[in-house]
Amino acid sequence: MLAHSALASLFSLPIVLTTSAETGPNGLLPKEIASMYPSAPLIRRNGEVDAWDNADFRAAVRAQNKSQIILAGITTDVCTAFLALSLRAEGYAVFANTEASGTFTDELARDANDRMRDAGVVLQGTFSIAMDLMRDWRNTPGSAQVLPWLDVYLPAYGYIARAHEAAVLNGTLVPGEEGL
Repeated sequence: MLAHSALASLFSLPIVLTTSAETGPNGLLPKEIASMYPSAPLIRRNGEVDAWDNADFRAAVRAQNKSQIILAGITTDVCTAFLALSLRAEGYAVFANTEASGTFTDELARDANDRMRDAGVVLQGTFSIAMDLMRDWRNTPGSAQVLPWLDVYLPAYGYIARAHEAAVLNGTLVPGEEGL
């Protein structure tokens, strides 16, 4: 969820934050996310499970004047799916980050993802969303901005970049690296 949250900063995307019931079972927005966007709209819902059922949230999303929404929620089958389906019903193009939420079983995740996909929601992981937003390593943000972000939020890719840097700086391949 932190990597997903950091995408908006990396790509200068508008953001709307929301909680369903701060004094209820779900509690406050994680401080790590809230601190990333201290001036972003934070809609404190009064218990509505589907964020779209809250008039203030709907108004905040509409105020962004965007037709494409990238989203995630705490649970795939409720927080993410309910909002994604509501947004699709309103005509938005919706991209749900399948890595930025979870649920109680693999079966529930599969069912929720199937339901969203059937409604036209694009299901993508964090890396795919980042690459879709970047489109070209030469862009801004491009390699200079995205590689440090990947190093923090997708360390496996950071290792690949470091290995490439080492090979370039060293200028040699060891036996077995050729043709990999």
